[in-house]
Amino acid sequence: MCGIVGYVGWRPARDVLLGGLRRLEYRGYDSAGVATVTPDSTTVEVHRAAGALDNLVRVTDAHPEDAEHPARTGMGHTRWATHGAPTDRNAHPHRDATGRVAVVHNGIIENFVALRAELEDAGVELASDTDSEVAAHLVARAFDEEPDAGLTAAVRRVVNRLEGAFTLVLTHAGRPDEIVAARRSSPLVVGIGDGETFVASDVSAFIDHTRDAVELGQDQIVTLTREGAVVTDFHGDLAATRPFHVDWDIAAAEKGGHDFFMSKEIEEQPAALADTLRGHLVDGRIVLDEQRLSDQELRDIDKVFVVACGTAYHAGLLAKYAIEHWCRIPVEVEVASEFRYRDPVLDRSTLVVAISQSGETADTLEAVRHAREQKARVLAICNTNGAQIPRESDAVLYTHAGPEVGVAATKTFTSQVVACYLVGLALAQNRGTKYADEVEREYHQLVASADAVKKVLASAVEPTRALARELADSKAVLFLGRHVGYPVALEGALKLKELAYMHAEGFAAGELKHGPIALIEQDLPVVVVMPSPRGRATLHAKLLSNIREIQARGARTIVIAERGDETVRPFASTLIEVPVVPTLIQPLVATVPLQVFSAEVARARGYDVDKPRNLAKSVTVE
Repeated sequence: MCGIVGYVGWRPARDVLLGGLRRLEYRGYDSAGVATVTPDSTTVEVHRAAGALDNLVRVTDAHPEDAEHPARTGMGHTRWATHGAPTDRNAHPHRDATGRVAVVHNGIIENFVALRAELEDAGVELASDTDSEVAAHLVARAFDEEPDAGLTAAVRRVVNRLEGAFTLVLTHAGRPDEIVAARRSSPLVVGIGDGETFVASDVSAFIDHTRDAVELGQDQIVTLTREGAVVTDFHGDLAATRPFHVDWDIAAAEKGGHDFFMSKEIEEQPAALADTLRGHLVDGRIVLDEQRLSDQELRDIDKVFVVACGTAYHAGLLAKYAIEHWCRIPVEVEVASEFRYRDPVLDRSTLVVAISQSGETADTLEAVRHAREQKARVLAICNTNGAQIPRESDAVLYTHAGPEVGVAATKTFTSQVVACYLVGLALAQNRGTKYADEVEREYHQLVASADAVKKVLASAVEPTRALARELADSKAVLFLGRHVGYPVALEGALKLKELAYMHAEGFAAGELKHGPIALIEQDLPVVVVMPSPRGRATLHAKLLSNIREIQARGARTIVIAERGDETVRPFASTLIEVPVVPTLIQPLVATVPLQVFSAEVARARGYDVDKPRNLAKSVTVE
């Protein structure tokens, strides 16, 4: 959730840190701070401020550095409060009592109460309410006990005492050309430049300086100097690393003329779909990005669980329709936070598909670990190269959506959907439930979905924005769907909740008379995702009946239907037409207007579309 950036090199560190934090704002935060060290420092200089990053910039501007000798080493942090209120006092970085050691921290130190008591018994007076501060005091004490062993050794002694999920980055006034970082179950990546080295929660923090990166593994420590990075494990042994090259540049993380990132990312969906699908049909067979499962192991799969959170969960619901239809094996879709606590029945013939944009989602990661403990096979769908979930999985399919800065998922959702469909086709070909020509036909229909989404963007965006502005003062909106339209309804409701802070609910339309119809009142907007009158004629007729029922009670009906469906027009207060596509492709075209609608309602209500309140892009703590 929080954002970290650290730097050792030849540039003014404060400029690098503030620029990096600006690029990490999308992760969500409520305070920010920076720490810098110069060769003649006796303490680490720290500046912190609650609220927006601009507050921190004003604080640092009020304390100008020596222009001739600015600090070349430092670290910065955007904090999402877990322990202690979002105040200046609790903002990171935190220092020890002497001011010589500073720390920034993501995650939660679960045994901090005992560690804090230990420090207080030793006479240490803590200056904040956070769990993070204890790490600064413990490292300072460990360093003073064995100063010749160095900062890395001190960090190693401390992290082996910590419980929970954490990323720690530390600096010491006596080691002005060095930063030490450690990670356990919380993301951290190293950037390797020319005479400079970076560490961050996300490559976007340093992408304008270098695209050469190294992903840190579980329980690893990295020591950064200008010459590069040395990675060891928590026992002090040299650790294997996984270098990678970032295949997008800084322009991909900029707004590109749009008013907000989400608008740009909605329009990038055709390219994201095409890039996610590209290269996965080779000699008539579906291939994954990484596969450590044999064809026989895939043939032996007799049950699939999909685990995910939020928007990714809705992609998983669509995976169920595709996999059961193509493979004829049962699929269960689970909220990742509930999965391991209900003791699911798993064995070697179970495939767990874990969907996570960041690849670090804490609940999903723990679900993956539980599945592996039960000997199940795990396949990850992820948008982040080298993240922890794909590293711990048996197979990986990357969504090549590029950076998504807006907190509300758009292009990563539609990319996850087609990735789920690819998994379904891979299973179908291995199980023999689809012939090679059928697999190829389905694949090419997926490829054609990019053009279908492009048509929606060309025709439906402006009318949908106008509708959103008209309905921005509504108290609530309901969403209805059947079959694959039901997950779309859930996703539309979630987007409106996330962005516009409105009461919004998605329902399976068949459940309308089992309770939700009581919510219908005069002028209530109800969005209906219509199935095709050709591919799902029976469901189409039933949903027409639902529309009549809610319209008779005074609701305003906003109907998303395929172009040429004239039967629905008399019952639609507003009709949004989408291209005619196969049934499983319809969610891709139907979701786009709902994304546009939610963003424009939020904008009309005066809210920050890219950074909705209380939300973070990557949820790395449970």
